[in-house]
Amino acid sequence: MKRAKKRLSHFQIIVFGFLLLILLGAGLLALPIASKTPGSVFFFDALFTSVSATCVTGLVVRDTATTWTVFGKIVVITLIQIGGLGVVTVSLIFSMILNRKIGLFQRSMMQESISASQVGGIVKLTRFILKIVFLSEFLGACLLAPAFIRDFGIGKGIAYSLFHSVSAFCNAGFDLMGEQAPFSSLTAYRTDILVNLTMIALILVSGIGFSTWNDLRVHRLKIRRYSLQSKIVLSISLVLIILPFFYFFFAENAGMRTGERFLAALFQTISPRTAGFNTTDLNDLSDAGIAVNILLMLIGGSSGSTAGGMKMTTIGVILIAAFSVFRQRKEISAFGRRIDPDAVLKAFAVFVMYLSLFLLGAILISRIEALPMRPCLFESASAIATVGLTLGITPELHAASKIILMLMMFIGRVGGLTVIFAALRENKPNEGRSPVENVSIG
Repeated sequence: MKRAKKRLSHFQIIVFGFLLLILLGAGLLALPIASKTPGSVFFFDALFTSVSATCVTGLVVRDTATTWTVFGKIVVITLIQIGGLGVVTVSLIFSMILNRKIGLFQRSMMQESISASQVGGIVKLTRFILKIVFLSEFLGACLLAPAFIRDFGIGKGIAYSLFHSVSAFCNAGFDLMGEQAPFSSLTAYRTDILVNLTMIALILVSGIGFSTWNDLRVHRLKIRRYSLQSKIVLSISLVLIILPFFYFFFAENAGMRTGERFLAALFQTISPRTAGFNTTDLNDLSDAGIAVNILLMLIGGSSGSTAGGMKMTTIGVILIAAFSVFRQRKEISAFGRRIDPDAVLKAFAVFVMYLSLFLLGAILISRIEALPMRPCLFESASAIATVGLTLGITPELHAASKIILMLMMFIGRVGGLTVIFAALRENKPNEGRSPVENVSIG
């Protein structure tokens, strides 16, 4: 009797899909036509760039503008777009274009990829996602064009506008401003209102998640009808905009005029939520400012978005669970809805995982490089949360530290639980239950 072939799980397909895309991108970037000085970029640097672009992070060991040719930049932005949407989403899009039948397995895999609440209507939701993505990126490019055309000319200005719009919407943090000053990000546009507000809008639109946008589309301003996830995301988003803004406005950016300080504080509040752009020198921040940045990076955006981090829903569920314990409630609930205990367990698992990887990565890099913990903690948080902000140490790191960052970027983008579920064999449900015994807590 022939043994039935074992089918790959959803988690394994997602992991292998990202790995194949990374290797393909690295191979293309290692080609002589990809770099301005043929043969100057070794495969390891091409691999790091491919991991960073596919995982929409933005940490780089080579300046994007001065290292890569037009071909190389097209490879980078393509990896960002596919990585931002997700390999599963892109494969489903091709199936729709080719009019292929989309089976239940593909639909359930798509549900897992974008954190949709149900399989039903997943194709319709995918079409809606495409409209949001390409419309946002097109409008973003149009709004960025005047400033970039002014500074780089018509042809390059339009190309740069599109590149930065895609990079911002996908929360990638890659920029082409190295021609003005290497690794300078958007510091030259610190006082440009249109550039700042456009980038902020792109980051926010993509960061709240496609499920939340679907709620907005279906229910408009009838917030009571939104899903619990959307309510948590919008609530946490509001808090994470208001509180850090007041901190950065009043406690950092000393010496700036009021209007300039307002823009800088707003950008500093939004960008660490996994976008990776900066308009001010991050090394000028105080230790408290660095700590606030790290916290924002680790929290990140929403599930089912282009953003990384442990996600706002994770933090939201943990806070709701904590307040339920404080108030001695037997059930964990918010907005008139009970939260599934499995969701609470997953939230705590994700929190512990990200915190452990963040600290472990920083400790290892600090020991390998003999660097103080401050920049190592910042770089580690930026990698695991797929942000891309840096205090400038990444290009100078040894190969071992870069490998650590690549692993963290991959886990951060694919998802820690996805990697673990892909690696472990699926356990069969236990027929019996273990006896209960109390454990003292606190």
